[in-house]
This record gives sequence, structure tokens and C-alpha cells, in this order.
Amino acid sequence: MLRTQPSLSTWSQERTMKWLVVLGLVAFSECIVKIPLRRVNTMRKILSEKNMLNNFLKERAYRLSQISFRGSNLTHPLRNIRDLVYVGRITIGTPPQEFQVVFDTGSSDLWVPSDFCTSPACSTHVRFRHLQSSTFRPTNKTFRITYGSGRMKGVVAHDTVRIGDLVSTDQPFGLSTAEYGFKDMPFDGVLGLNYPNISSSGAIPIFDKLKNQGAISEPVFAFYFSKDKREGSVVMFGGVDHRYYKGELKWVPLIQAGGWIVHMDRISFERKVIACSGGCEALVDTGAPLIDGPKPLVDNIQKLIGATPRGSKYYVSCSAVSTLPSIIFTINSINYRLPARAYILKDSRGHCYTAFKEHRLSLPKEFWILGDVFLRRYFSVFDRGNDRIGLARAV
Repeated sequence: MLRTQPSLSTWSQERTMKWLVVLGLVAFSECIVKIPLRRVNTMRKILSEKNMLNNFLKERAYRLSQISFRGSNLTHPLRNIRDLVYVGRITIGTPPQEFQVVFDTGSSDLWVPSDFCTSPACSTHVRFRHLQSSTFRPTNKTFRITYGSGRMKGVVAHDTVRIGDLVSTDQPFGLSTAEYGFKDMPFDGVLGLNYPNISSSGAIPIFDKLKNQGAISEPVFAFYFSKDKREGSVVMFGGVDHRYYKGELKWVPLIQAGGWIVHMDRISFERKVIACSGGCEALVDTGAPLIDGPKPLVDNIQKLIGATPRGSKYYVSCSAVSTLPSIIFTINSINYRLPARAYILKDSRGHCYTAFKEHRLSLPKEFWILGDVFLRRYFSVFDRGNDRIGLARAV
């Protein structure tokens, strides 16, 4: 729930306050930083256990309007490759060294390959040359991360990191010394945007560092993912640009502060509940390309769609896509409809396959991962100040 200021007793005070609010909203809209994205191959995350985030961001009162605000003075797009994962450009060091990274709400660490790494994956990506940076500061701390598609180990270092016009000085980040499973991934590293408590390295995430340094006016960021187009995708920091969505944002509270996980009411197909029948949990994950769920439920969805397995994917006839019903995800009593043209994708040969995939998580509760297939359809706002996610139909 939004914090509000105490009511004022006189008309003049109210009028003064209204002008202050308007001026504040104008300043807010001018502080949005937009980063271009492009879509590439995937890196799905194995979830860390979520803990409560204690006494974090005792932020001042602020208002985030349901209508939101325009802000286009600072722009840096994300790029989209093959309708899978979206990556954007950052730089590290002085002078800046450029990297392409996944902006990922499923993890909290920023890392790129180091020039110490001799793994085949590192040889195909840009490696950070620490000796060429005058602002580099090493540490002796090591860490490891295991993802759904691979794993890495590395060391923690500090340097200046730039995301568009946002600059984080002395930012802790990871330098991989070994990588496994990432050789064919067309991006160099990962920029985690989840809460600090799930950081594998223990380093303060860059979003928190930027907020603490006063570089971001409000503790929010948002994603717009383009459909089919390589360009046009964007992540924005410090505010919300209403031109990227239709209607009003619908706010969904997090299950608990400390992770971008919400309660989902049910998943329906042709007016029948096909999964999440008693309610379940869902991670809203910009670093995952598909929609992942428990194997028995995903298998049932594939059967209802009429998909047949071929390798690691389930395929349907492309001519049948127009006849398939929508699948509805009900979250906080709001129905989010995903038509067949959204949940059916095409591979490099032009064959059609479903966007549903089983995850390998062993959890006591039913759990789903809502990745880019869902987020292409719905513009998403991640509000750290109020521990909630806003969703609206993307333009």
C-alpha cells in the first residue's frame, strides 16, 4: 500500500501540497533511465531459498501513480534475439570495457568473465581485463552460482559499472574464473535484479548500490519486451513510462519481501482449471525465456494442447495455432490471458513448439516460473519500495 502524507487543515496548505506533489511527479518522470535490450538465448535460474529482507530500504514516503509517468530523456535499449532472452549493454572499469548481460530478476549477482578464466565458455565471450582499469579493486572472496543451464565460480572485485547514464562507483561484482555450460550463450554475463538476501556472492546488488548512491530517484524498475523485433525492448530504472502499456497497472503483492515471488490463484484452459488448483507460487523472472512448472502439470498442459515430444521440446502443427484456446493465469483475482500465438514459438527451422517446460526444482509447494513468454504480453513493474509487482497489457 502506498504511503501518504498526513492531511492538512487549511485550503492554502492543501493547495501548496498539491503543487509540491505535481512538481515532485515532474521531477520523478524526468529521472527515468531506459536501457535498450535485445533478445538472445536463455539462462534459467535455480532458485535460492527466499528469506525476509529485514529493515531494508527504510525509504521516504513516495507515490507511484497507477497512471505512471513519462520519461524519455535518458535511453539505452535492450536487444531481442530469436524471441528468447533479452540482453543489454553495460560497461565496467576505467576506461570502460563493454559487456552484454542478461538483466535478470531471478538472481541478484552481477558477473562477467575474467581474463583468468580458461574455460571454453570464457574464450567465446568478452573477458574483463582488470589490469587495464585504473579503478579496479580486487578482493580475496570467492563464490559459486549454479543455474539451470550451467554453473560458474569466481571472485568478487570492485570497479565502476555503468548502465547507460547510471554510474555505480566501487561496485562489487563477480569475475568468473571457470564457467560450465555457457559456451554457446550469446551474452557475456548476468546482471541480477533480485533482492540482496539471495546474492550468492554476498555483494550488494547494483540496483541497491545505485539507489543508496542517489542515482535512482525511486526504487522501481520496469521491463518492456518487444515481440518478434530485435530492437525496441527496454528496461527502465527510477520510474515507469506509460507509453509501453495499455490501461492501468494492476498491483500484486509479493508473498514476502526478499524475492519476486507472487501468489497465483490458478491456471485455466477452456474454462477448466488445469494447474495451480489450490493456489500456488510463481516467480516473475525476466531471465527465463519460457513458462516452467512441475513435470506432471506441464505434461498435462502439453497433452491438452495436443503437443508431441521431439527432443527436449513439445511440438504442434503451425497450422493448428489459430485454433488453440488461450491459457489464463489468474493472479490476485485478475485474469492474464495468454493466447496461443504467445505460448507457441518457432524454432530455427520454422517448426512450432510450446513455451511450457518442466523445471527441475524440488519444492514442497507447487511452483511456476513466469518468464519472457508471459512478460512479452504483460509489461512488468518491480516496485522495491512497496514489495509488489505491477502488470498491464503491453502495447
